[in-house]
Amino acid sequence: MARGSLVSDSARYSEHHSTRLSAAPVDDEAEFELTLGWVIVYVDAPNEAAAFYERAFGLRTDFTVPDGSYADGHRRDEARLRLLRAERQQLPGRRATRTARGSAPSMEIALVHENVDGAYAHALAAGCTSLAEPQDKPQGQRVAYVRDPFDTLVEIASPL
Repeated sequence: MARGSLVSDSARYSEHHSTRLSAAPVDDEAEFELTLGWVIVYVDAPNEAAAFYERAFGLRTDFTVPDGSYADGHRRDEARLRLLRAERQQLPGRRATRTARGSAPSMEIALVHENVDGAYAHALAAGCTSLAEPQDKPQGQRVAYVRDPFDTLVEIASPL
């Protein structure tokens, strides 16, 4: 598989499906449009998780800290995946909590690609565990679910 081929569909998806939130307008023309900047996943081994996400999903890591507690998958015009060791939680006075392995997940990463079946097979070959094989949804989307080796729920979906 060519490097970045799984990421290119995600970029096209992000261009057309940014999250829109309307705030109470200050004047008749005011509107806030927010887009997803990044997702932070708290894992025990960020560098290992970063290597896995590159191998399984084509998400490059462009920066890691020497102590291995942080990896940043910086992409210019796309959302990025950041992997942090749980004790580096950045909200003052709070620690990241993780659910027990096999319990209901506390978050999900959705990755978009035209070939859900191929991306799903690639994720399994890279080390993910199948949770739901690819299936067609009523909204016309094809979706599969896997759990990565770091216990994160990953949805693999076709564009809406």
